[in-house]
Amino acid sequence: MKFVKPKKSLGQHFLKDNNIANKIVDSLDGKSKNVLEIGPGMGVLTKFLLKKKYNLMLVEIDSESVSFLINNLDIEESKIIENDFLKLDLTKLFSGNNFSIIGNFPYNISSQIVFKILENRNIINEMCGMFQYEVAERICESEGSKKYGILSVLTQAFFEVSFLFEVSNHLFIPPPNVKSAVITLRRKDEIELGCDETLFFKIVKLSFQQRRKTIRNSLKKINLSNNLREDSIFDYRPEQLSVNQFIELTKLVQGDLKM
Repeated sequence: MKFVKPKKSLGQHFLKDNNIANKIVDSLDGKSKNVLEIGPGMGVLTKFLLKKKYNLMLVEIDSESVSFLINNLDIEESKIIENDFLKLDLTKLFSGNNFSIIGNFPYNISSQIVFKILENRNIINEMCGMFQYEVAERICESEGSKKYGILSVLTQAFFEVSFLFEVSNHLFIPPPNVKSAVITLRRKDEIELGCDETLFFKIVKLSFQQRRKTIRNSLKKINLSNNLREDSIFDYRPEQLSVNQFIELTKLVQGDLKM
């Protein structure tokens, strides 16, 4: 199938290289036969997904792309959701069963896509996607780095993350002004953190809102006892704490609030 230049990009840069597209599709582990592709555009990933015989659904907001997919890839209209992924109720897809997500994601909403995946982590077992290079780095970064932040901690708490490979700018239409990279998220076997997960999210976000300050200062909005505030963990800055240390911090705060 010849690549056709899309008339509208909607903030998306369309991959045109078949070898890279096939490599991305092959990066799915295939354990789930239910796959949702986000923003298929002209179908450069879709055509390889179809060869895998997945139970495939597509979500595409652009009506021109939807028409192209139906007319050129012979995809049933019932398999395409013409909507904004961020507005979808994912629990209604695949009869509520687990599924994987794949896509060359629009860079302007890629972080929001990850947060939606986190919100639906009980039914999303895997994600393979193209991101802006800097966002991919942030998701995969470890503690001790200035790139390590909210997205790193929250994602790594529930998923095993892997930075796969960089993709050159010239392989897109239109070429982006930033570098791109492909990463995978694979849900951990045990995703129960052993603490109040709502509180965990709150603590991580509050901590990194003032990342240059110590945890003691960052969590001033939480009414903690003076005894707990003297714990040595509060001497650290957020970028110094591992995911497991954030979980332990949440347990400490949770116990203190119940006193």
